[in-house]
Amino acid sequence: MATNPAAPAHPEDEAYMRRCLELAGRGAGSVSPNPMVGSVIVRDGRVIGEGWHRQYGGPHAEVNAIASVENEALLRQSTLYVNLEPCSHFGKTPPCADLIVEKRIPRVVVGCLDPHEKVAGKGIARLREAGIEVTLGVLEAESERLNEAFITSHRKGRPFVALKTAQTLDGRIATALGASKWITGEASRREVHRLRSVHDAVLCGASTVMADNTELTVRFCEGRQPLRVLLDPRLQTPHESRIFNDASRTLVFALRDGVDPALTSQLEARGVEVALVGQSEGSLDLAEVFAELHRRRVLSVMVEGGSRLSAAMVRSGLVDKYYVFIAPKLFGGDGLGSFGPLDVSRPEYAPQLGFTRIERIGDDVLVEAYPVA
Repeated sequence: MATNPAAPAHPEDEAYMRRCLELAGRGAGSVSPNPMVGSVIVRDGRVIGEGWHRQYGGPHAEVNAIASVENEALLRQSTLYVNLEPCSHFGKTPPCADLIVEKRIPRVVVGCLDPHEKVAGKGIARLREAGIEVTLGVLEAESERLNEAFITSHRKGRPFVALKTAQTLDGRIATALGASKWITGEASRREVHRLRSVHDAVLCGASTVMADNTELTVRFCEGRQPLRVLLDPRLQTPHESRIFNDASRTLVFALRDGVDPALTSQLEARGVEVALVGQSEGSLDLAEVFAELHRRRVLSVMVEGGSRLSAAMVRSGLVDKYYVFIAPKLFGGDGLGSFGPLDVSRPEYAPQLGFTRIERIGDDVLVEAYPVA
């Protein structure tokens, strides 16, 4: 059958696609390394089926939506909406594109293309070859934003990196004596735990762990425990630190040269994994760290670092998103700044950010921002 060309959007398409995105978001923290996907099936202006990808390895959104339709004959007169291109290859489940063709659904509306090399337009092509009318790009930006971690992983070959900072209004993360608990309020801390639960890994440096004895687990909300990643070039963190408890897995990155093998063995005996990487700018090679995390199928990392690590992340160009929690407090110039040196000599050379969300969290303010290219 001849290839069906691109079809224009209908006025109602955006509303149904927003519902797809809402459903897809329910899979946050459960489906990685797969993307979050929701699907809605509509006939004559009425929703007759819905579904979303609930957990990694389980049925995809389109499968669940189709299964929810009581009268299968209605599928042949319906439109299927999905925020990500239907897959066209066998993975842990059969191809969704083939199922859509099999059920003879005449029209499909897609939010954005799947960047996975095994899909990447092949799902759309499969549908059009079968004579199905396909509309692509409805709420495309929103669809890509929802799966920014999945898309970054496949386009850039590294995890999506979010940098979290909790600071005073004057940009301080600790007092002159190093005290930092607590800068922000309880509501902000709960939101940080929620953010941890939807990232594959949470990363910090040894200095932060030794100063705060942070555990890096999810405790104030429901959700999975992320992989805890510790940057400790010389393996100096005390073994009794809470980050080494058995509440969650811990991966430590240390320097390939100069680490005492006995320390590595002691950590591994406690169930802690140690990965050795090279050196850059006098510390761990961050590019190599994130390349290794990508190899381990970690799609998203939230960095909770001190001023030095935060600055190193910015200088490396690895930060994809910023979460800045701002408390209504002032520590003054003798407090510790949120970022170490960034080598900014003139205002126009400063890293530029675009604010996408400013929200009151208890007594604090959360600013969400992305780097501006």
